[in-house]
Amino acid sequence: MATQVPAVPVQEPFPIFMLAHKYLIYDPNVIAHIRQAYNISGVLIGSLPQAPQQNVFLGAPLELMPEEARLLVEKEVGYIVDDVKAHKQNFLNGGLSLEERKAYQDALRKQGSTAANEASKRTEERKKTALKQKAEQAASGDWNDIPEDMLRPPTGPRKKSGMADDNTPTDEAKKQETEDDPDNALFSTPVTSTLKSAVPAPMPLALTPTTSQPPLKYANESRPLPDVSASYDLYKYMHDKDYFLAPGLRFGCQYMAYPGDPLRFHSHFLCNGMDWDQEFDLLDIVGGGRLGTGVKKGFLIGGKEVNEHASGEQSIRPFCIEWAGM
Repeated sequence: MATQVPAVPVQEPFPIFMLAHKYLIYDPNVIAHIRQAYNISGVLIGSLPQAPQQNVFLGAPLELMPEEARLLVEKEVGYIVDDVKAHKQNFLNGGLSLEERKAYQDALRKQGSTAANEASKRTEERKKTALKQKAEQAASGDWNDIPEDMLRPPTGPRKKSGMADDNTPTDEAKKQETEDDPDNALFSTPVTSTLKSAVPAPMPLALTPTTSQPPLKYANESRPLPDVSASYDLYKYMHDKDYFLAPGLRFGCQYMAYPGDPLRFHSHFLCNGMDWDQEFDLLDIVGGGRLGTGVKKGFLIGGKEVNEHASGEQSIRPFCIEWAGM
């Protein structure tokens, strides 16, 4: 059974990077945190340009919908950072001092040494396990059916038993003979050295950080909220009901609503948000209802009612449409 990796604590508020009018999160810990704590899954867009056939396995960064970014900012758990501007100010305009750069490089070397030691430790454990299994097989006697005499190389004419040989080679001579003759080195038992060979320390691994922290300093400045469409009111309403919402392009809608994590549940609703006085074609309702029923989902539309007496969730009016004739 695989051991569960402990979650790394995430400091809030965390930066949400705006790049080319897209909202991105690079830190894997933040990606896991918002999925677990705020029901926001986003879309992974990281690909491998040199191996396009593997692009089905997408990774970081995580792209957020404008609605998701705005919701995090309104909850005061995230803030928007202009990615290009922040990197220019910190790296090109002398934002880091010499001491800060040196400290960051030392931290990377330390992380590389730690990773190399852990990799070396895992290799030694695998080696010990393999040797233990090999010893158990040798002790059981069923690992090799070839007689041992067939594996011994010819060593010249046999001598009569009981006759003493004054020219018995010593351990050093055996070791020298084994090194000179490759056949003997293959089949003979190696001479155990009394001196323990010194194990060199593993070379530190070269690490490529996935984020610009800690050297990059982000100013938690007040920026305009992300621009969203009229469907944001319905998005926020469904999110407050503990639904996960994902882009609904595959079904021709704005959002797909999941009752839990999308890795565990199928979506229940195809959602489209509208203005309260927005006009729409009746065929859109028919097509959405038939599509939703055909894929075993409900077609949900809704908007914010323009009413001075209604506030909060009471002002959101959702309608679920099903096509009963199918």
